[in-house]
Amino acid sequence: MPIRTLLRVAVIAFASAPLLAAPPASPNPVVSIESGTIQGTLENHLLAFKGIPYAAPPIGDLRWRPPQPAPRWTGTRPATSFGHDCMQLPAPSEAAPAGTTSPSEDCLVLNVWTPANAAHKHLPVMVWIYGGGFVNGSTSTPIYNGASFARDGVVFVSFNYRLGRFGFFAHPALSRAAGSEPLGNYGYMDQIDALRWVQRNIAAFGGDPRNVTIFGESAGGSSVQMLLASPASDGLFQKAIIQSGGGRDSAHPRHVLEADTKPGDPPSGESLGLTFAKSKGITGDDATTLARLRALPADVLVGGNNILTRRVDPSLNATFPGPMVDGHIVVETSEAAYRAAHQKKIPLIIGANDNDLAYYTGDTVDALLAPFGAAREQARAVYDPDHTNDVHTVGLRVAADRAEIEPARFVARLLTQQDQPVYLFRFSYVAASMRSEWPGATHASEVPYVFETLKARYPSTITPHDESIANLTHAYWVNFAKTGNPNGDHLPHWPLFTPSPDQIFNITDQGAILEPDPFKARLDLTEQSH
Repeated sequence: MPIRTLLRVAVIAFASAPLLAAPPASPNPVVSIESGTIQGTLENHLLAFKGIPYAAPPIGDLRWRPPQPAPRWTGTRPATSFGHDCMQLPAPSEAAPAGTTSPSEDCLVLNVWTPANAAHKHLPVMVWIYGGGFVNGSTSTPIYNGASFARDGVVFVSFNYRLGRFGFFAHPALSRAAGSEPLGNYGYMDQIDALRWVQRNIAAFGGDPRNVTIFGESAGGSSVQMLLASPASDGLFQKAIIQSGGGRDSAHPRHVLEADTKPGDPPSGESLGLTFAKSKGITGDDATTLARLRALPADVLVGGNNILTRRVDPSLNATFPGPMVDGHIVVETSEAAYRAAHQKKIPLIIGANDNDLAYYTGDTVDALLAPFGAAREQARAVYDPDHTNDVHTVGLRVAADRAEIEPARFVARLLTQQDQPVYLFRFSYVAASMRSEWPGATHASEVPYVFETLKARYPSTITPHDESIANLTHAYWVNFAKTGNPNGDHLPHWPLFTPSPDQIFNITDQGAILEPDPFKARLDLTEQSH
């Protein structure tokens, strides 16, 4: 067997002729769902329905409550434009910035793209979960347009979920009032509720509720990991894709309740909620306290939750817990679930980018290599082989490996040992226009290739080779959604992951390459340091 197997890039055309050859659909497509009748739009043989409420607006007394049923309506409701993004401080430098629609607490809506005349087709369904550090993100950004999936015979769904302190918040006053309701992870509750909506309604759009693939990137990938492990999501999907979603516990898990914490654990969600409330002059833990918290203006709650300001000033995390172990939705961390084989045993794609999430702390190479302990000098040899002592370059490599690349390999190895079908990937392709700026594929840069929305990311600089890589990447994702296997005619073969030999399926400038993992030495040291 050759040391390096180079597989050619192929641009494939899906066998969607029966869908495209169907008689033209009505210019005013109408669908009936559980809440009422909606009217979408028709364009290029595809139907789009936007801004569909899947739950009641989480405002007033519904702030920090599990999602409640969407109100019904009479007549035909327009579904021709996106609903509000969930409340956040947009971060324009994000790879898929929010801000297309104005943010609001009234944001629990979803969108559906489907082929025209798809009713009764029983098509595969893909459900997208956006990233953004659980404080940013939306479905309205053009990069997340689902038209290419619908074009290729998939019913595509995207939904908004609550972010920041609206989506992840705990306080003793909430705990006292909740009764048996789950606490803390309201954004996760939204995700599960949206998936339940899909089960109840997607057949009206031509989708098969028994063939649902969830996929997400960054915080969305972490969400997919949570959903794999959560008993609350049982039966809601049959396949999953994790893009740069981590997979290891970086610290002891934070718990919602003060009583759940042990010495050495991070502060509980409740304790952070108390700190936030006190900063706004609110004390106590009774019904009056809760009413005062729910009466706080949205702009007050969102303060400090911009993903960029939190990176610059980590002290802002002292009042924002993020996802927590709550005992209902999250009963254990993803890593703990995988080690105990508690996750759903379904086909999985998992991977990361070669220059992935690269936020590091440390102003010297020695500080960056400190986590490697006694293997510090070995780490120096693989992370700085040319002895540049370049803090930035070494920091990027160490951070990417620890946060995303090694955890993806770890999850793939562990689940493969449990006979779960896993396809591991690395995305290393850099758009031609960015090669002078990026040393590799940055965090989230694979997303417009998966979605075939390069024009939204690089409006005037796309090359034919860029487009061919988008065709290739998108095809793998679509094939996986249809069959649980990413392979198809004219595509370079992507084998199931096996831990030995250490090979990686790498999407590069040369196409899709199955090769010995060039990061093996780095990842082995990172694995030892966890």
